Amino acid sequence: MDNKKLGIILIVVCIALGFLIFNFNNQLNDQAEASCSCSEMEDGGFCPHEETTPWFTYLGIILLAGLVALGIYLIFFEKSQKEIVSTLEKQKEDLNQEEKFNILLMGLDSYEKKVIKAIKEQDGITQQTLRLRTDLHKSKLSIVLEGLEKKGLIARKEKGKTKQVFLKIAL
Repeated sequence: MDNKKLGIILIVVCIALGFLIFNFNNQLNDQAEASCSCSEMEDGGFCPHEETTPWFTYLGIILLAGLVALGIYLIFFEKSQKEIVSTLEKQKEDLNQEEKFNILLMGLDSYEKKVIKAIKEQDGITQQTLRLRTDLHKSKLSIVLEGLEKKGLIARKEKGKTKQVFLKIAL
């Protein structure tokens, strides 16, 4: 059951129980008032049963207040709980992706690592920009890109006089 629905049901039940407790307490007071004899009132000037609320009424009110507070908590704080869980799942997914990327980098040489990191930072980067970012010569960059293409890690697409480079694997 949804926490919000459970909170609403809990509050409705508490309101109904509260109504019953106050109704029961009023009936007890009415009976106490009706059962008092005039001699008791004349001796002390007041009826000892009048306007006394039994301890179990106070206990019931305290328990109902606690249950209402729990219902309110369930209604309003469910969203924050879901957000925390989704944030933790996203962080876990990001961490797994970083671990996968680091494992991938272990199997590459230093030039390939430089190129893959630059492509990951900007997917769809042009070869010219990639050359400037990695500080590799044109011919060396072409050789490295061919090797990565053969390994199935990247894809190159024509864009005017240059080529764009994309990661083939989702990282």
